[in-house]
Amino acid sequence: MNRMLRSLWVFALLSSWVYAQDLSKNFTEKEWQMGPLGGMLTIAHQPISTDTAVLLIAGSGPTDRDGNQALMQNNSLRFLAEGWSEAGFSVLRYDKRGVGASASVSVNEAEIRFTDFVADAVAWGNELQAQGYTHLVLAGHSEGALIAALAAQQLSGVIGVLSLSGAGRPAAEVLRSQLMNQPKEVQELAFPVLDSLVQGKEVPEVSPWLWALFRPSVQPYLISWFAHDPAEIVGLIELPVFIAQGDQDLQVTMQDGERLAQTNDQAVWVPITGMNHVLKQVTEGDVQDNWKSYTDPVRPIHPELLKRSLEFLKSLRK
Repeated sequence: MNRMLRSLWVFALLSSWVYAQDLSKNFTEKEWQMGPLGGMLTIAHQPISTDTAVLLIAGSGPTDRDGNQALMQNNSLRFLAEGWSEAGFSVLRYDKRGVGASASVSVNEAEIRFTDFVADAVAWGNELQAQGYTHLVLAGHSEGALIAALAAQQLSGVIGVLSLSGAGRPAAEVLRSQLMNQPKEVQELAFPVLDSLVQGKEVPEVSPWLWALFRPSVQPYLISWFAHDPAEIVGLIELPVFIAQGDQDLQVTMQDGERLAQTNDQAVWVPITGMNHVLKQVTEGDVQDNWKSYTDPVRPIHPELLKRSLEFLKSLRK
């Protein structure tokens, strides 16, 4: 990563706005460019509070503001943001580095670290406050839940945090449990590499079978990610924390959500029947329907999630 990118998040960045209004909706959309990063701010026409905004943070991988990737269009974060804005909350969601309106950011996989994504969230939070949103709510999906929890400790004016399908264990433990479903031969190759990365030691040579997961260029990022225990971090947040977890999640368990909730006295624990990892309502026990929802851009998010999260958001401004 060159010097410009290293210093990008330290200095105040200029913003540019593009307005787009749909009169059939109860909010106005604004394209927001902060330096090389781009996002979308949805501003409620009848805001519950004009000085409050929700910062919505996407999960792992090359994910855009809507919760989508190249081969995974489900619009989960778009539906969530629009639902919140329809109810009176302004919401900023943004494209991750190297994706969508943030595509101009050069991403060198070997140099990226988990803390870089936390720095991005903090930069967006500071920019929101510079625009008059002095009260912030940080909401993160999946890996974004951990980013939200860490960013909340670095920003002033945060009044609440939402964890949506967030892991309650270090990422290495989640990955280990997922690998337990693989053939024994794969486990025997993967576990020694995983153990080494947990100890902070890179593995220069990995089996071609593990290349997608443990290629040398991604190992520094994994080491930096594995170092964080989400439950410990949530336990340090001295704010109301909303923790939602679906019982049809194929990637994170109900026990993850429970572990997060147990660490914080101000936690609101919200188990949701029929919700999967991408926040959609799916048929119980139907794995095919579950995976199908990952690439269904029309299926709405689970109505219970929208209802309960709105109750939480409204409680923060009473």
